[in-house]
Amino acid sequence: MSLHKRLLMTGLILAVAACVTINVYFPEAAAEQAATQFISGVLGAEEPVEVLPDEGKETSGLDASGQHFDPFALLVPAAYAQQNINIDINTAPIRAIQDRMRARQKSELQPFFEAGAIGYGNDGMLKIRDRSAVGLAERSKMERAVAADNQDRAAVYREIAVANGHPEWEDEIRKTFAKEWVDQAQPGWYYQNAAGSWLQK
Repeated sequence: MSLHKRLLMTGLILAVAACVTINVYFPEAAAEQAATQFISGVLGAEEPVEVLPDEGKETSGLDASGQHFDPFALLVPAAYAQQNINIDINTAPIRAIQDRMRARQKSELQPFFEAGAIGYGNDGMLKIRDRSAVGLAERSKMERAVAADNQDRAAVYREIAVANGHPEWEDEIRKTFAKEWVDQAQPGWYYQNAAGSWLQK
């Protein structure tokens, strides 16, 4: 084999390997779906309906076992497997955290959001934005509720990563959730942009 062909083959192998490494690192779409489901359960009145990742997909191209067949999977199976990753949030610890956060949102945090006293930080945590927006008697209650909610937030980001066998995903999961909290915030609620400035939705 000529030097030119060897270099070409080496380049192709490296390109495929790089593609696989990038694609399997963090399943962003699956994380967004998990965040949407979890947060809608916290902010919504009812427990969310689980959406399976295969719902709504075409049924053409199924193999004999009923699974979707993609010839590309033969070339880069790891990248193909990444496309079908489903981040599981249906564990007892995660559900327990969601239940606590749902109850706290309804009974404690909602009025503080509506008053503009608290908002979503750009790090996936709650922040006290304006203590003066609530009366003196309510400030200590607000601080306790925010602290308790942030403890649950940190716990759920860690638990989702660990439960899915990838503790190293915790930071990425936190970033994904931070965006989704803002996306599902009600009109009038406050949130921080990337620079840390407060904006009102």
